[in-house]
Amino acid sequence: MTKSYHKDIVLGSTSPFRKELLERLQLTFITDSPNIDETPLTNETPEDYVKRLSLEKAQAVAKNHPNALIIGSDQCSVLNNSIRGKPGNHQNAVKQLTESSGKRVSFLTGLCLYDTHDASYQLDMIPFHVDFRTLNSKEIESYLLQEKPYACAGSFKSEGLGITLFKQLNGNDPTSLVGLPLVRLSEMLRSKGLLLP
Repeated sequence: MTKSYHKDIVLGSTSPFRKELLERLQLTFITDSPNIDETPLTNETPEDYVKRLSLEKAQAVAKNHPNALIIGSDQCSVLNNSIRGKPGNHQNAVKQLTESSGKRVSFLTGLCLYDTHDASYQLDMIPFHVDFRTLNSKEIESYLLQEKPYACAGSFKSEGLGITLFKQLNGNDPTSLVGLPLVRLSEMLRSKGLLLP
């Protein structure tokens, strides 16, 4: 049974992965595309980058929804303090997974809950760390050809076959690795008076 709320709930994303995650909370919501420039600023830290984009996504979507709670989220992977985004194609994905082999990669997910009624917002960043197995080129090619995770930060889908690439996972909220931290989001929604179990 879905729960109703006096304000619209809008997911500021067209990501099917984030939509599927939010559906777990059994809320009535719509999605809207933020269409913002996601280029990192000069000397911007990965933490500041995902928080800034989460807020900017929520603010961009807020213009179309006058009485709503807007959920904005953004994620990047970080290796050796360097921001890595979505690979976009097979060649870049091979490069990302080759660089990740045998290493710890951090996934930082920014989260914003923006209230269009008074322009107030809650903003946070949730980290999750992945220790990759040592991967050979055959394993990388085989994985990429099967799952084609070219629109996923880090070049894998942890909710799919990508789980086989890892040695260990470290973090408080496994949904943050997929791209929408439901534990923290639930706290934010409850603070706005939305009833969750």
